[in-house]
Amino acid sequence: MSLPEVCVCYLLRAAPGGDEVLLGRKKFGLGEGNLVGPGGKIERAETPELAIRREVEEETSLVLGGIELVGELTYPFPFKPAWSQKSWVFVCREWEGEATESDELAPEWYPVADIPTARMWDDARYWVRDALAGRFVKATFEFGADLRTVSASDHPAFAITAPRHP
Repeated sequence: MSLPEVCVCYLLRAAPGGDEVLLGRKKFGLGEGNLVGPGGKIERAETPELAIRREVEEETSLVLGGIELVGELTYPFPFKPAWSQKSWVFVCREWEGEATESDELAPEWYPVADIPTARMWDDARYWVRDALAGRFVKATFEFGADLRTVSASDHPAFAITAPRHP
């Protein structure tokens, strides 16, 4: 069985103190309350590239220019299989318009150097900085029984930082 597919985009802009990334507080649904990049479900017969353009415009009113694929992530949720999914991750530095709040997302700019991973899904701390730097990330992040914490991953950073149990 193939997993449902989703997409996310991290918009980056230059700022006097260093690059900033657009994140938004998820207002409802899966991940409610977390900071996330704009994105969502890929509809039937839609490519990840078309889906991310549609989702970003729906959630922020921004029309994307050039986008770069920087990640392919798989998320098994063995304790809630309906949440399992595959995610395509994009970055973008060119768009038209100003980010506005939608029913789903309250967007805000954050310094890339201080990206608030503690307010994001737990997996972000392992890979998001690499993706924002344009390094392609392909990994699996399995979430534990609490549905919030990564319990297993094939990402190299997970092996270094994962809690050790005797």
